[in-house]
Amino acid sequence: MTMKIGILGGGQLGRMFIQNALKYDDEFYVLDPNSDCSCANISHFTKGNFNDFDSVLEFGKDKEVITIEIEHVNVEALFELEKLGKKVIPSAEIIKTIQQKILQKEFYKKHQIPSPDFEIYDGTYDEMKIEFPFVQKLNTGGYDGKGVQIIKDSNDLKNLWVEDSVLENLVDIEKELSIIVAKNENGETKTFPVTEMVADPKLNLLDFNICPSEISENVQNQIDEIAKKFIAAANSSGLFAIELFLDKNGKVWVNETAPRLHNSGHQTQEGNANSQFEQFYRVLKNFPLADTEHSGFSGMLNLVGEENYSGTVKYEGLEEVLKLPKTYVHLYGKTETKPGRKMGHINVLADSREELMEKLVKIKEMVRVVSV
Repeated sequence: MTMKIGILGGGQLGRMFIQNALKYDDEFYVLDPNSDCSCANISHFTKGNFNDFDSVLEFGKDKEVITIEIEHVNVEALFELEKLGKKVIPSAEIIKTIQQKILQKEFYKKHQIPSPDFEIYDGTYDEMKIEFPFVQKLNTGGYDGKGVQIIKDSNDLKNLWVEDSVLENLVDIEKELSIIVAKNENGETKTFPVTEMVADPKLNLLDFNICPSEISENVQNQIDEIAKKFIAAANSSGLFAIELFLDKNGKVWVNETAPRLHNSGHQTQEGNANSQFEQFYRVLKNFPLADTEHSGFSGMLNLVGEENYSGTVKYEGLEEVLKLPKTYVHLYGKTETKPGRKMGHINVLADSREELMEKLVKIKEMVRVVSV
């Protein structure tokens, strides 16, 4: 049955979702404050604030399904839409839990999902019990590395944000990993292979994805158990990206969860039998979930705006990249670049991990996102 599917947020995740789903017979509606957003030209677009109660409520009233591509939305309006009998995926309750770092951490603790020890901070210095070094995460609004900082010692206390936040023990990280789990309304679940993430230390953004990850059977079993516990506790259909730390002792910890499509799943577009975008469509429609198997090795490189360049975007070296075999360019339809802004990504396939890393490093040196 053809559905009206409403999406809160019009960024690149929504764009790639719609691009994939256009092969089916549904109508896609987007609410976003930016009329030049990535989804504007490929959807029924409404300019409006997805943080405004009335705007979200009005937008969702005539849709069969309402979903998100960014979690910072007005969740009270989603609760109201659920009361009106509308299907909200994932549920308003799990979006609310994940929106707030404090609720998210308490959720992990309640359901015995391993996550670094923490305390809640309300701006009062003398009540802090946590030991140095620790991570401060703002309760709300953090995104793409924003709203997160490391406090190394007492000299750094002057940099503490005074807003409500979580103070979390710093993990001695061996690897950053991610797993994407999907569940439909029938209760069917599927997971994508574990992806290894390599971050850009300067921008605090994802640099490379590598799949499959190089992990032991023990680590895989820990991750499988985490995914199983999370899906049971969330009690909602949806697609969830669970970001993980593997510490130096071989223990896996949950860093945080995104209740939506995620940057760590982009390599699934060409690297897996089906992509995260196909899977999410099937979740929204309550269709049988898609095969997630991978073949060979796949990886992803983010295309982000270079330092000192702002304005109309220009991609240097892209034509040379397009000559490479098993290399796939995905641009996000953003006309303006600025330092650190995600403008696109490049997926790469290879027969070995070594070949994959060589290709990713080579491409990173070949292409630059600058301005005209």
